[in-house]
Amino acid sequence: MSTTDHRTAAIAGLRALADFLDANPDVPVPRTSIRITYFPRRTDDAGMRAEIDRIAGLLGAAINPGGLLYSHYSTGLGFGPVHYEAIAVLADARARYEAVTSYEDCIIPDYSPAHAA
Repeated sequence: MSTTDHRTAAIAGLRALADFLDANPDVPVPRTSIRITYFPRRTDDAGMRAEIDRIAGLLGAAINPGGLLYSHYSTGLGFGPVHYEAIAVLADARARYEAVTSYEDCIIPDYSPAHAA
């Protein structure tokens, strides 16, 4: 599927979901915010920041300074409880995540669902 076809399908799907929820008021919706997140193609940090800067310009939004503490370069725009965001996970954050998860299979808890009561 081409990028244009995917974009058209995504927009049509969002409209169909909104129409469905509007027509079926008994179907619950999340009480928390609803986020649609775009991640740019992974490249070097400068390239990913440039893509997020470009999107921030299109949105008329600023870069989120809070994410910089975690090496997440992001921007977004809210529509009530629905939020569109674009996030670049920079190399430092990816390296920290990979270091933490490198021990993932080294510790196996002594737990069996059969013993839970």
